[in-house]
Amino acid sequence: MKKIYLFAVWCCLTASVNAQNINRNRFFTDSLDNYITRSLTNWRVPGASVCIVKDGRIVLRKGYGIKELGVNAKADENTLFMIGSNSKAFTATALATLQAERKLSLDDKVTKYLPDFKLENKGATDMATLRDLLCHRIGFETFQADFTFYNSNLTRQEIIEKMSRVKAVYPFRSKWGYTNSAYVTAGEVMQKVTNKPWEAYIKETLLAPLGMNSTALMAKDLNISFNKSAAHTMSDGRLIAIPYAQLDNMAPAGGISSCATDMAKWVMALLDHGKVGNRQVIPQAAINVTRQPQDLMGEDEDGGFMAYGLGWILQGYKGHRVVMHTGGVSGFVSSVTLVPDLNLGIVIMTNTDQNDLISTLNLDIVDAYLKQPFRSHSDAALAEFKNSMLQEQKADKARRDSVVLNPRPALALNDYTGKYTNDLYGTMTIAPGENNTLEARFEHHPKMFARLQPLGGNRFYVTFSDPVFGKAVFPFIVQNNKVVGVHVKVADFIEYTPYEFRKR
Repeated sequence: MKKIYLFAVWCCLTASVNAQNINRNRFFTDSLDNYITRSLTNWRVPGASVCIVKDGRIVLRKGYGIKELGVNAKADENTLFMIGSNSKAFTATALATLQAERKLSLDDKVTKYLPDFKLENKGATDMATLRDLLCHRIGFETFQADFTFYNSNLTRQEIIEKMSRVKAVYPFRSKWGYTNSAYVTAGEVMQKVTNKPWEAYIKETLLAPLGMNSTALMAKDLNISFNKSAAHTMSDGRLIAIPYAQLDNMAPAGGISSCATDMAKWVMALLDHGKVGNRQVIPQAAINVTRQPQDLMGEDEDGGFMAYGLGWILQGYKGHRVVMHTGGVSGFVSSVTLVPDLNLGIVIMTNTDQNDLISTLNLDIVDAYLKQPFRSHSDAALAEFKNSMLQEQKADKARRDSVVLNPRPALALNDYTGKYTNDLYGTMTIAPGENNTLEARFEHHPKMFARLQPLGGNRFYVTFSDPVFGKAVFPFIVQNNKVVGVHVKVADFIEYTPYEFRKR
């Protein structure tokens, strides 16, 4: 699902870096294992799983490092990792297959299948098509509403209902904005057409025919798997294991867990026109339509256009067309890269959610096949990543230092307590905490809370119990010495858009 580390690395890493002297002719046989192992250490990634497919053959299918920090269990080619938004290509391909079978058209209105579907703008509701859902152009800002939906107790139907309360940042079809709830909606359309839930149809039409027997579509399937990786994130400068995100409600957007063995089968089929041996598992027409540009996203490294297809990012690199995507959920990030004219596919899965290795190792591998001079995209990105992390840590330390001074809030602590509501999210309750703090609880995240510590005035330093939701500053809205609301912000990993909650 998240996080589209997406394309920044592809766009920005153009400087040459002479970090190692690697013989390109022996990169895959002599140097690749060492390079990946070194990169895992540098990026503080416990484990990874990588597969490379070239000309219909598996060049590499291997696990690296460990499944869980502090546990001596090595990751292998069958270890499951959550793949986040790389799930979207499965959803888009399945819907494109239904179109190839003439069971629907991607230009059908969403309301044809979901009559109760509504967006805030009635015109957008009436015009929105399945294609609009799959290419992220319904007017939402990237990740908008994900705080409400992500890892929440809402059902898929409740997520779709709440989309009508999202105040779209952009006019309909005017700008690309990455929208996970749109893929949830697409999954429900699939159920209406096939009379099977998304997970059943994906398994029947894609996973089973491709032989992806280990891949898990739902949280319960991952939980009972014997060979799975733990999720990890950074918290206060430390790498820690965290619980899996519970994403069954958003599974069509980012709920799949897979391994190098299975992802190699997926990539090989996509590169071989949808065939497995002599069997046509995926219609060629379905693959083609997912790779047609729908929305412009910016420029690529070649000075051409970067575009979004249906579940894929499309761009140029060194004169070659690249079809790729990244994905991230709590504790995991991954990437899938296809270079069709080279018949090359690369899958990288890692068990931390804070690394750009997924978007740099693939470039190093593509460069090797193109016989480009070695420049270690990973090392170049790592320096920028470390600097960014350092700046974030300094800003957070300044806020924590302010808390230590024990500044007095502008009002009595009890004045900030009570129930707050947001039209989209629902209810948040703030109650007295321990040692001069407040505690916030959230209606749709019953297992999560946030601790609020005074920063002086009407501002509070906030630490979420789920580290993926991050740390923030909540400014309260005060009128005539009375608290009337509060601005709530979670980590950008979850959502960029702030929320205003009003006090009852």
